[in-house]
Amino acid sequence: MPGAMKKKDTPISVRAGKIEFVKINATTWDWRDVYHWILSLSWPRFAALVLGFFVALNLAFAVAYTAQSGCIAELPPGNFLEATFFSVETLATVGYGHMYPATTYGHIVTTIEIVIGMFWMAVITGLIFVRFSRPTARIVFSNSAVITQFDGKPTLMLRVANMRHQSMVEAEFRLMLLRNEPVQEGDFARRFYTLKLTFDRLIMFPVALTLRHVIDEQSPLHGMTVADLEKTDTRLMGSVVCVDAVIQAPVQKQHDYGWRDIHFGKRFVEIYTEMEDGRLTVDYGRLHEVEADVPKTE
Repeated sequence: MPGAMKKKDTPISVRAGKIEFVKINATTWDWRDVYHWILSLSWPRFAALVLGFFVALNLAFAVAYTAQSGCIAELPPGNFLEATFFSVETLATVGYGHMYPATTYGHIVTTIEIVIGMFWMAVITGLIFVRFSRPTARIVFSNSAVITQFDGKPTLMLRVANMRHQSMVEAEFRLMLLRNEPVQEGDFARRFYTLKLTFDRLIMFPVALTLRHVIDEQSPLHGMTVADLEKTDTRLMGSVVCVDAVIQAPVQKQHDYGWRDIHFGKRFVEIYTEMEDGRLTVDYGRLHEVEADVPKTE
């Protein structure tokens, strides 16, 4: 059928936080995705890809140089190792002068390799520059969320911290709840609710803070228990979008929590301590720690 999508038999895994989706019968991989795929690689995989391509390219040209005896002057016939080193020198446009093209075939092969080498350096330089210049968020969410009393009201809380040593600016915080709910047809549907935070914007985001959602009558968490969270497969998704003041670029970080990560009757331990000179210390080592919420007695 003209215009029909080509399907791929191999399942494709896509992760969104802790949830993994497996695409089947998806469209085939497009060559235009190469750039995005390379940028998404980790640095070790990116280095391995570059090194592997570099080695494979030089081995291919070494085969071409040894295919015709005498095409490169001073190259011992059939010496694949010397041909490989000559290819490396040619690809890098170094040229030590000991070996050089001696025939028309040799000139053609070296010309092709030099042109490829110029494109190779341009592409790799561009990719490395983009990877280094791409803004990244060093923002950490607490490993768990807690539901406890705060200011006399049941409140959902989670922590978020700026791990950089410079303050972020124009920070925006969002929290969303996802759960399964029955529909009139007898099935279940995934519902999405935006949870109202006590504050969702900050002019400056220097260190760590606690995001809070009051569980009142309008909250989708109102009256829910641990069993309810499990039954409905409740999840939370938190997001922070802010501007890195050093490079003046927006950065974003998100984190998701399953129902097992939501603890009732717990609270985060205090991480702020005021010093005698008025400065505040923030203990990042206790960022994820929680403790039982014991009511204070008069």
